[in-house]
Amino acid sequence: MKWNPVKASDYARQHALSSSHNLCATYVRHALHAGGVDITGVRLAKDYGPALESAGFIATGSGQTLLAGDIIVIQPYPGGNRAGHIAIYDGSNWYSDFRQHDMWAGPGYRANRPPHKIYRKR
Repeated sequence: MKWNPVKASDYARQHALSSSHNLCATYVRHALHAGGVDITGVRLAKDYGPALESAGFIATGSGQTLLAGDIIVIQPYPGGNRAGHIAIYDGSNWYSDFRQHDMWAGPGYRANRPPHKIYRKR
């Protein structure tokens, strides 16, 4: 199936919870599947980069305009969740297992700004 970023981001928006339940990788994996990309065998959000690249996504440069279907993979920060974080952009908002206020997903990520990459399907 061809990648459909609208279907992926629509799925994420429609299934988002009201707050985080620490299930970002599961929810984004389901959104990717809804958009036509199957990724299996990756447990932690922080480890999704290579799997996304194998599925034809590329890391975008900083300052690029965000597009629906873009995926952010954020590494853990000291004292935070060791799994890191992953989310998908719908053209207006970031979604993981919940609708985020911004790409950072919470005050710990926002304050620490750990390493992260935004991926886009070629």
